[in-house]
Order: sequence, then structure tokens, then C-alpha cells
Amino acid sequence: MAEKNIIAYFKSPEEANKVADQMKSLGVEDIQIDRFGKYPLGSADQLSSPGTGELSSQATLTLGASEGRDTGILASADVSASGMSDGGENPISGRDIVLAAIVDQSVFDKAKQIIKDADGLV
Repeated sequence: MAEKNIIAYFKSPEEANKVADQMKSLGVEDIQIDRFGKYPLGSADQLSSPGTGELSSQATLTLGASEGRDTGILASADVSASGMSDGGENPISGRDIVLAAIVDQSVFDKAKQIIKDADGLV
């Protein structure tokens, strides 16, 4: 039978894992869940001390965003790093978890409905 791809976005890994479990009950085997962001190195989940002089920019301290001084300075201008904003639109939607699946065409609509019922964005 024919296969179709689904890419869905969620606000938490728990939501995505719950949907993945429901999709597995439909017979879907190829499912992958990942977190993504606009900064390649992820987040600042390690403690760093600015007093050591090892930080290249504010973005490194707040986002773990860049190891390079040049790109770090540019990333520090982002509202996510600095907190400074003129009140404009913030591009962060909170949906930074992506679920990708290859499903059989016969369960495609059911799989999409499971995602929508869990507040996922298809």
C-alpha cells in the first residue's frame, strides 16, 4: 500500500510521546521525535560563570547559542537572549517538538486526527 508522511509540532515531549504511542496502536512503526530551535547548540542547560571569562556573548550565557564571538554577538540581539523588545511579534510559538512519521495511507486520516486531538499542529 501507499505511504504518506506526517510532520507535526508539539509544545512538550510528553504530548508527542503520547501521540506516538497512539499512532503505534494503528500499526505505525516509523516515528521520530526531536526538539529543534533556531540556535544550533541547543540551550544553556549547563551552569556557566561569566566571571571566568569563558563566555563569548550574552547569547552563550542565556541560550547556549553560539561558541563564536561574531555569531554570538549577533544572536544576543534576539529577544530570546536579551529580553529587550519593542512589543513586536515574538516568533517563538512554543511548539519546538517535532514528530515525523511515515504512515500507511489507510490510517493517514486517523493519525492526523490523533495529532489534532492532542493539540498538535500538522
